[in-house]
Amino acid sequence: MNTAHILLVEDDTNLAFVIKDNLELAGFTITHCASGEKAVECIDSQSFDLFVLDVMLPRVDGFTLAKRIREQNSQVPILFLTAKSLKEDRLQGFALGADDYLTKPFSIEELICRIKVFLKRAHVKPSEDDAVRKIGTYWLDLKKLELKHTSGTRKLTRKEADILCCLIDSPNQVLPRETILMKVWGDDDYFLGRSLDVFISRLRKYLSEDASLEIINHHGIGFRLSC
Repeated sequence: MNTAHILLVEDDTNLAFVIKDNLELAGFTITHCASGEKAVECIDSQSFDLFVLDVMLPRVDGFTLAKRIREQNSQVPILFLTAKSLKEDRLQGFALGADDYLTKPFSIEELICRIKVFLKRAHVKPSEDDAVRKIGTYWLDLKKLELKHTSGTRKLTRKEADILCCLIDSPNQVLPRETILMKVWGDDDYFLGRSLDVFISRLRKYLSEDASLEIINHHGIGFRLSC
């Protein structure tokens, strides 16, 4: 497999140098942009396997960049770097299609680990037999990352599709949170658990056209797709 090409958007010169240097040592090809304006040019003119975006950028911020990326590609992983820890900021990022957050300060080792997990999942293509799941009046197309219904078709992010697939494959069973986190993120720490809650809330809305479907929260244990 070719070396993954990552766009790093970070305006802190020292932090950007450390991240770029370590990611290149880990075997990735890195294009660094110190501003949102420069990043827009790169997004529109080049192809990337993953995006690492600082949220707090002057003029064109990380949220704006994520929206632009998702308009062009619904599948490529997006990881936010942020000094913010407010729930509202995370909700906004996930609503725009982000895959995860790392709150500053963070360890380079954790960043590299997250990137490897995201890239592995992004490059795993389902077979023809496993590409489509039916649940209630919906069809989940894992290759196209689409949730289809008679009322319309919704584009999903890779994380949304992977989580929904986990639930569909275990209908009417309580799926432990740790199981979902390990399958989708490759880790089960507390922060990722909070991220999972945000994705579950969004999936509930996506399935709202079918009253027979419900994602039930079993507090402290996991989730059950009732169908």
